[in-house]
Amino acid sequence: MKAAMSWGSLGSFVATAMVVRAAARDVLPPEAHGALRALLARAAAAFAQPTDTIVVHAVDANGVPNELYEAAQLYLGARCLASAPALHLHKAHGAQEAVASLPDDHAARDTFRGVRVEWTSRTGEAAGGGTAYSCSPFGGGRRGGFGGPPGGGAGWQRRCLRLEFPRRHRDFVRGAYIDHVLAVAAALRLKMRERKLYTNNPSMYCGGSGMDDHQMLWSSHPFKHPSTFDTLAVDLALRDGIRADLLRFVRRGEHYARAGRAWKRGYLLHGPPGTGKTSLIAAIANLLEFDIYDLELTAVGSNSDLRRLLASTRPKSLIVVEDIDCSLGLFDRTRTSSPPSQDAESDDPGTPGPVSMSPFPPHGRREKISLSGVLNFVDGLWSSCVGERLIVFTTNHVGRLDPALLRPGRMDRKIELGYCKGHALRVLAKNYLGDDDREPADDCRYEELIGEAERLLGEVHLTPADVAEVFMGCEGDGAHAALQKLVADLNTKRIAQKCAVT
Repeated sequence: MKAAMSWGSLGSFVATAMVVRAAARDVLPPEAHGALRALLARAAAAFAQPTDTIVVHAVDANGVPNELYEAAQLYLGARCLASAPALHLHKAHGAQEAVASLPDDHAARDTFRGVRVEWTSRTGEAAGGGTAYSCSPFGGGRRGGFGGPPGGGAGWQRRCLRLEFPRRHRDFVRGAYIDHVLAVAAALRLKMRERKLYTNNPSMYCGGSGMDDHQMLWSSHPFKHPSTFDTLAVDLALRDGIRADLLRFVRRGEHYARAGRAWKRGYLLHGPPGTGKTSLIAAIANLLEFDIYDLELTAVGSNSDLRRLLASTRPKSLIVVEDIDCSLGLFDRTRTSSPPSQDAESDDPGTPGPVSMSPFPPHGRREKISLSGVLNFVDGLWSSCVGERLIVFTTNHVGRLDPALLRPGRMDRKIELGYCKGHALRVLAKNYLGDDDREPADDCRYEELIGEAERLLGEVHLTPADVAEVFMGCEGDGAHAALQKLVADLNTKRIAQKCAVT
């Protein structure tokens, strides 16, 4: 009975509303219809929650891409579009996977710390309620991102994202939420990027016009070196200590800022040739996911050019100068003579010449880079202009280098890589000979051979590169044959070494 009365009441209400609507249409003039609708809309808005809108354009008025637009598209693709009915997929050349973004005229919702927001992609700014704020670019961004082609062609400049949110959360969204979007996008960009190996161009102006400083000064190739800390043939304690030091460094950005120091660290790798300096550099880059800048000092024209190269590097980079004792005259100034140089003007290349203490280059020659320039490069004001960075020098003769280059703050850690010993031998055997399951008898023979090799390596100096060469030469012959060959070579060298002493 109650249900019947309720449906009857609803029917009466609908019928009354229809009569009133027809009467209003017949009685009120047409000009009053629009005013009545506006009045009803304002009445409804008074009861609704007021909202504000942030408009994020793809580019500014000059066609410069907006970093926040690209960051928001990356963020939405990773966080908000998993179940979207439509999305846009983009895969850059060389990228590992496609990236999802919000298509035009579609919306996505997000919740951050309990605050609900809505993103809408538009090809132009649509009219709507609330207050609109036009966000300026955050750092300029990169051309050719989600906004469209470089230069901002027709239609591209009008593309934007609209972020709508409750007005009472205006300060929270413009502060904490926008910072959150940028931080998440930066982490995603770092994870997706293709890491590069850079080298400085021989001519600083070879790129021509239209190139930024980084493109003009550095050329790049994809970095795909397979070395890791697990494959390094170095002492176990040294390996673990280096890894812990690196991970501690990348976590302490706030500590460096609080202490008033540039967020950088210097490593000097020294030891005989073939002891794994280059492999360690590659393993560091793979561990930290850093790009490598392989700096050839002999191709740099002057100290000012060196500063420009440093300033054009990017954060999360590993700047490497290999064989620094052979690159420049950075020898110990307290010595009375310098080591042999290929450029020495002497009849006998092996005869050391005197060290010139004059601040001027020799007559007829132009000094490219001075020791002072390199010191400022490592620890001067220009060394703090980029951000999180490692500087690694390698040398086979650490005693030849000037002490000013080696002090803490420039080279914070000096790492000596020595000849092959027990743990390094076992790592090399695993890398080159495999670590498959063996029968108990075979395993005993394997341990016997590798134990004999370890004992002989205590008497004979052999680098990891020498051991690797032996194993490479026995490829396909099996682990036992390779270890027997290594033991035989070590015995031969041990006998020859004893004969040389006697």
